[in-house]
Amino acid sequence: MLTLALIGLIGGLVTGISPCILPVLPVIFFSGGTQSARTTEPAAGGVAVATKPASRARPYLVIAGLVVSFSLVTLFGSLLLSILGLPQDVLRWAGIVVLVLIGIGLIVPRFEQLLEKPFTWIPQRNPDASRGGFTLGLALGAVYVPCAGPVLAAITVAGSTGRIGVETVVLTLTFALGAAIPLLVFALAGRRVSERVQAFRKRQRGIRITAGVVMIALAIGLVFNLPQLLQRAIPDYTASLQDKVNNSEQVKRALNLGGLVNDQNKDLDKCSDGAPELESCGTAPDLTDIQQWVNSQPLELKALQGKVVMVDFWAYSCINCQRSIPHVVAWDKAYRDAGFQVIGVHSPEYAFEKEPANVEAAAKNFGITYPVALDNNLGTWTNYRNRYWPAHYLIDASGTVRHIKFGEGDYQVTEKLIRQLLNDAKPGVQLPAATELQDDTPVVADITRETYLGSTKRVNFAGTEEYTSGEKSFQFPAKQDPDSFALAGDWKLDTQSITPIGASGQIKLNYRAKEVRMVLSGKGTVTIQDYGKTTTIQVDGTPNSYQLISTPTIQGGSLTATVSAGVQAFSFTFG
Repeated sequence: MLTLALIGLIGGLVTGISPCILPVLPVIFFSGGTQSARTTEPAAGGVAVATKPASRARPYLVIAGLVVSFSLVTLFGSLLLSILGLPQDVLRWAGIVVLVLIGIGLIVPRFEQLLEKPFTWIPQRNPDASRGGFTLGLALGAVYVPCAGPVLAAITVAGSTGRIGVETVVLTLTFALGAAIPLLVFALAGRRVSERVQAFRKRQRGIRITAGVVMIALAIGLVFNLPQLLQRAIPDYTASLQDKVNNSEQVKRALNLGGLVNDQNKDLDKCSDGAPELESCGTAPDLTDIQQWVNSQPLELKALQGKVVMVDFWAYSCINCQRSIPHVVAWDKAYRDAGFQVIGVHSPEYAFEKEPANVEAAAKNFGITYPVALDNNLGTWTNYRNRYWPAHYLIDASGTVRHIKFGEGDYQVTEKLIRQLLNDAKPGVQLPAATELQDDTPVVADITRETYLGSTKRVNFAGTEEYTSGEKSFQFPAKQDPDSFALAGDWKLDTQSITPIGASGQIKLNYRAKEVRMVLSGKGTVTIQDYGKTTTIQVDGTPNSYQLISTPTIQGGSLTATVSAGVQAFSFTFG
């Protein structure tokens, strides 16, 4: 339980300093901080100076309200909306309304008093807007919920089951507390600035009006999703921290939370992986929290009833997906006119795979013309309780999941079931001949497993040095085990990739495969030495998969890759 609490706290702290908090900061600074400052005003006659009373507890009340509201909305919001039969985006629109009300309250103090008066629990003869911080925090918590990352996205799904356990509550509360701590620091900073900067002391009214206008403008921007454009324009300076938290094994176990079963996906367990015949596994879960669509306008599964649908989870740098995609593309081309609809759900494994331009370029290179949904927050991934790249979910014309296949292979079985579902949907439909592409799926036991190089995801490291983030020096070990890698030279280790310090660095890889590929980015060269043969690869651009070795059959080998300065190495993949 302590580990779970630490995961929530650290995840919240990272979120609390990330770019996604920017829309909340003006309210925290102006309403949470400056209104708790001690200010001075001319007394009667304009001679003496009287100190205006201030609610020094206001920043803490605002943050306390935010934590309470954030937790309640996250845990129970989806469940309540389902019970009431309301759409899930009601909370988003409620948040926008809250922003407008806050903005009006900043401009018109009397309006703010009216808003906070019903919730002022401590009896007062003359309600003061500066004392209603807890109410403001409650409102901000609802606005702040969309700022949650993968940890809270998973908790939201758990909350929708209506069976919230102690672990879920602990994770949510600690995440909310962690996210609120940086905001409290910002609120206290606002109070300090207001007390010490003369311009703030003299222009309190003007500052409130400015803040109100900013909040109303933000609300309008939310309607048109402008904050998302702002966040894409600002470098995500917390990306490495988020990846370190979200990709750790402890967090992955925490995200499970008993399987994250909800009303939509509770029957998926009735399907067995790769069953040779059709099964019935409940209504297909919704495609949720999609950031953007490629090759299509937004789609909903309910609107596709009457068609046979395949939901294909993939990531563009995943070699397993790369071997699977030609089959999916071929099925799309062969059966689209017969009522078959493929939806590719791109659920990123790496941070760079979240970039829409990278996904669009990859889709074009793979010949993908079917709709692709960018599931950057893993919302749909979580709603399907998925854990694999690739993963295929076949849905019949009535919207029921009939087949699930995790990973590569069994393409003939999948195609047979697609044809069967198309015939069931339209008896007598004329179908083309089966595609019958060659199945190049390797036997996993015969090849080296995917080898990550980043400090938090690395596997198969054979060196004796400490493999943690930072600048480190390495030497090849005297003896290196099969299916492993080692480093030589000076390297900078990041959470997802490694980069040589100086002119170059070397990686020695012992492998079993008929194809070895490497995910690389940046600008420079990688020189491969394998059995006396030397090959140089030019690297230029965003992360992509480069072929190092290709042989007719699976064989054991050992190669040395010399990576030049300016090149980032992410992983080795094997086929």
